[in-house]
Parts: sequence; structure tokens; C-alpha cells
Amino acid sequence: MHRSIIRFAEQHWQCPARCASSAARRRKVLRSVFPVLDQPLLPIQRHVYEANLRHSIACHKKYSELKEKVRKGGGESGIARHTQRNRKLLVRDRLHLLLDDEDFLELSPFAGLGLPYGDIPSAGCLTGIGRINGLWCLFIANDATVKGGTAYPITVKKQLRAQEIAIQNRLPCVYLVDSGGAFLPLQSEIFPDKNQGGRTFYNEAIMSAMKIPQVAVVCGSCTAGGAYIPTMAEEAVMVHRIGTIFLGGPPLVKAATGEEVTPEELGGARLHAEVSGCVDHFAWEEKEAFDYTRNIISTLNFQLPEEEEEGMKRDAGEEPLFSSEELLGLAPQSYGHSLDVKMIISRLTDGSRFQEFKARYGTTLVTGFAKISGHLVGIVANNGVLSYDAALKGSHFVQLCDQRDVPLLFLQNTAPAAALTLSAAQAEVNSNRLKAQGSMMSAVACALVPKITVVIGGCHGADSYAMCGRAFDPNFLFLWPNARVSLTAPGHAASLLPPDEEQQEENLNERLKEESSAFFSSGRMWDDGVVLPQDTRKVLGDSLDIIKQQRYQLSTEKQRSVVLRV
Repeated sequence: MHRSIIRFAEQHWQCPARCASSAARRRKVLRSVFPVLDQPLLPIQRHVYEANLRHSIACHKKYSELKEKVRKGGGESGIARHTQRNRKLLVRDRLHLLLDDEDFLELSPFAGLGLPYGDIPSAGCLTGIGRINGLWCLFIANDATVKGGTAYPITVKKQLRAQEIAIQNRLPCVYLVDSGGAFLPLQSEIFPDKNQGGRTFYNEAIMSAMKIPQVAVVCGSCTAGGAYIPTMAEEAVMVHRIGTIFLGGPPLVKAATGEEVTPEELGGARLHAEVSGCVDHFAWEEKEAFDYTRNIISTLNFQLPEEEEEGMKRDAGEEPLFSSEELLGLAPQSYGHSLDVKMIISRLTDGSRFQEFKARYGTTLVTGFAKISGHLVGIVANNGVLSYDAALKGSHFVQLCDQRDVPLLFLQNTAPAAALTLSAAQAEVNSNRLKAQGSMMSAVACALVPKITVVIGGCHGADSYAMCGRAFDPNFLFLWPNARVSLTAPGHAASLLPPDEEQQEENLNERLKEESSAFFSSGRMWDDGVVLPQDTRKVLGDSLDIIKQQRYQLSTEKQRSVVLRV
């Protein structure tokens, strides 16, 4: 009897995706009228708000400068060589032809800036998520104006993170390949290790096994290891004259055999479409290639809600009662300039509504339910030190959201340094706090629901792990420009050093100030991008939309046939 019940439960939960998606379209969302968070700016808070605002304006200026720098790609000479001599479209023009509109979520645009081996704008490739025929798709697009499309260690890291996002959210993936292969002087940081170059091809195979669609467009060089990307994709499109696929180019052939051969003869579109069969579609020009790609995406087995099938965008939900521009003054320039986090929540959620959970317990952590662009989320937000009570509360709430399949949003602003132990009583408090934080970390790590983290202030020490930092694998992690990411905050190096080390403390604080900035972090891919506070609501709405799309794929798993033994 017990076994039959288990079998029934397994059959029930293995209902085909078709049934699940049709049921989701019929299901009415439960009506909710959460209380309004009435959090206006008070006169007593004005001086802190204005100090934060001045700092945010300075951060915005730096953000705009870097944005302009990465949009220029490889600079005037690189652009001229790419467009005039090689007759190729710029990467953003290619995306204009591929995507439904220019309203896409770009990932890690500042990756590659300020590295020891120089500036590599956007890490030499654009990654992001945009709509193709109404379907959210992830794209990885080489920018050949940057060092001729050469792959640096940061390029590989960015591509692997994009594939990880595609796997985590079951997103169709489109590769726009235009790369000259690895940068050989740094081959030891590109080739040998587990999470380096070869992992790209491993991920392609795993994604194919998971039935995550992949399409490659060869619109430039596809040399050495890069040649495997289109050959391992489900379908490949190749552009005449500008697209080539080979392991070693004409110079290598001549050096090895003395034979002179043109790139087109060695690995052009005609050869691979008519002789080798490595590509499935031959395009005379780039526009035709992207028309092919859009048509391929239309054959994927997704059944979107009716409004999305008709090209209509989702309802953005009820706007907050307060202006999103006020978030600039609520973004703390330091931990001491933090205002009540409920003021930030009230400027992000639909109608500024928020159903708080355990409002009177562990008040240095705010937890509760809200809607963002119509999506129900559970919010976990720092509002002070993550104390024993606060960590237990966080653990409870995270498990509650996991039980109800509600996505989690973490608003992270952790304490600048670990608590000191100066007495036996303090030692007991800190020990209990450690146990409670460990419980919260376990809850966050084991929760199977989607998780999004936004660092709105500090990301320091072990508290950041409990608040779903990078190591705890959130679906997306974004920083505000004012954010700081480091083991301890600048000015608090003394907590890490023995007494009477003033010179070392001063040096370490200077280093922390430089290395903890949001732009330093983003240059090294410790996050998925820096977003402006006033744009956060839209970014969160798009992210939740993207996460939800996997429900609409009809063919996620095939029933395995019974093995017959002779």
C-alpha cells in the first residue's frame, strides 16, 4: 500500500510540461491587498539623504564614463578595421537585427576593465538576455573590434557565466561567433583548468542533454577552439565570405605544408554548407543570417502566454507610490549613512505594498512578501547587524518561501566588520550568532527557488554569505554603483590585524578602498553587472520574467523507454 502511494505521487509530480503550462495559463492568481509601506522622507533624515545623493551623483558620473568607454569597443581604429576592411557589422548592430527590440538586459558590461593585463572593454564579448519572437534568449556575441576578437581569461569567464545563467534559467542560447582564438601569452590562465576554455564545450554538451536549445551564427573568424562552438550547437548559420571555421588558418597551413590557400577555400561558408556539412544554413549576408536565426527560434517548442505570443509586453504592475529617483539618496555612501531599508522596499514594490513577516522579531533583518511587476517575491533585506534573532528569522522565512515556491530577493547591506569578542558574555553572544547564521546559510544554500541578490550597500564578511552572496549561486547578482565588496569595509582593517600595526593598517585600508568599489568588482566578474538604483525595479521585473519563462517550454524531458534484455 505504501509503495503504491509513492508511485502515485511520483506520477502526479511527473505530469508533462504541456499540462503544467496549460494549467498555468488557466490559473487565476490569488488576490492580495498587502499593506502600504508609507515611508516618506522625514526632515530629520534630510542631511543623510543629501550626503548619499551627492555620492550617488559622483558614482553615476563614473558609471556613465565607463558605459561610454565600453560602447566604443576597440576604439576608432578597431571599428574602422572591422567595418571598412572586413565589411562586417558591429556587434550592437547585429543584436539590433537579431532581437525584437533594443530593450535587453545586458550582463556584466564593465567586465575586463582595470585588469593587470590591461583594459578589455566588455571582456571582448557582449552577453545578455533579450527577446527573439517574444521568447527570452541569452546571447553571447564576440566583439571583434576588441583585440580582433581574441579571447582573454576574462572573456572565458564571462562566456562561462552566461552559459551558467542559461542552464540555471533554461534559456535558449544564441552564439554570435567572431573570434580569433585564445590570447596565447596568457594560455596558462585560459586553457588547462576546470573552469577555463574547455568548459565552454562541456557546457554546450550538457545544455543539449538538458534540451536547452543552442544556435550559432558564424559571422567572422571561428578559429582553433572557437571552431567547436558552431559544430556543437543544434543549428548553425554561416555568412558567405566573412565567416570561416578552421582549427588552423592559412598561415599555419603554409608553414606546415608550403601550400597557399585562401580562408574561403580552407573553411568558408560554401565549404561547410556544401561539403563538410558543419553548418546547416548558408547566408549571403549578415541580415539573411539573422533572419534565419529568428526563424530557427520560432521552431522551438515553447508555448508562451497569449499576450506574449501577440508581442505584447507584460503588465508592469502598479507603480510605487514614491519616485524611483529618490533611491539615489537612499543608496548609502557608507554603512553609517544607511536609512531604514523599508524606504528602499517601498520604492521598488508594486503600489509600495509589503506584507511583513515577523515584524517585531529580529528587526535588523526585514522579511516579507511583495509583488514586483506583478511577480510575487519574498524579500530579505538587511536593516542593521545580522544578529542571532535576525538570522533565525531569516532562516525561517527562506524555508517558508522554498516551501511555497516563491522566488527570493535579497537586498544586501551587511555590517562593515565582524563583531569583536572582548568579554565572556560577548563570546557567548557571538557563538550563538554564528550558529544562527550557519542555519541561515544552510537554508539559503538548500533553497531550490530562484534567488536574486542586489547589493545596495556593503557586501562584507560572512554576513554576505547568509544574504546569498556570489558563492551561494543566486540566479542573478547586481550591484548599485555605491556598493562595496570586500572581506571588511575600508576603514575597518584593524579588525583583521594585531594591535600596534598602524602602518600596515593604513596600507590595507587604502587597498580596501580601491579594491572594494563596485566597478573593481564588476571588472573582475564578481557580479552580473552594476545597475543604477532608479533602474532596479525594471531590472528585477525583467529578471523575474526571464526566470518564469522556463515554465512555458513543452519539451523539457522525454519518457525513457524500457530497457529490453535478451
